[in-house]
Amino acid sequence: MLNLVAAAFFFLVSIGIASAVEPDEVLDDPVLEERARQLSTELRCLVCQNQSIDDSDAQLAKDLRVLVRERLVAGDSDSQVIDYVVGRYGEFVLLKPRFSMRNLLLWATPIIALLLGAFAFLTMARRRRAAMTAESVSLTPEENERITKILDERD
Repeated sequence: MLNLVAAAFFFLVSIGIASAVEPDEVLDDPVLEERARQLSTELRCLVCQNQSIDDSDAQLAKDLRVLVRERLVAGDSDSQVIDYVVGRYGEFVLLKPRFSMRNLLLWATPIIALLLGAFAFLTMARRRRAAMTAESVSLTPEENERITKILDERD
């Protein structure tokens, strides 16, 4: 039982520290390394696409990790590093895209299209119903004559 608990403990610990960062990439300054790790979790691997560069084994991810560390060593702030990488690779490199009007339009377009389709459907249904009602209300000449006769008799 003790062996099972120890194995589970080591498994859980290894999950927490599992990443693709190689020993030659790690910075000597622990504060800068922590900042680099944090930034690496925010950037997307352009090869893997659903992994951060911190988790990816791809060569491009390694190059981006090295680039992030170089910028931090050069004295850039976290936002300057992110802006540099976004400027170089585009906003797609961010795992959590920034809020912008273009992104809002991208996410709102399906909803707008759905609402426009529903509006068009309701408008056409109302017109069809109105046309059917108008057709059913129109009387034949005999019916008009009979109604006129009934109304004249009442007076």
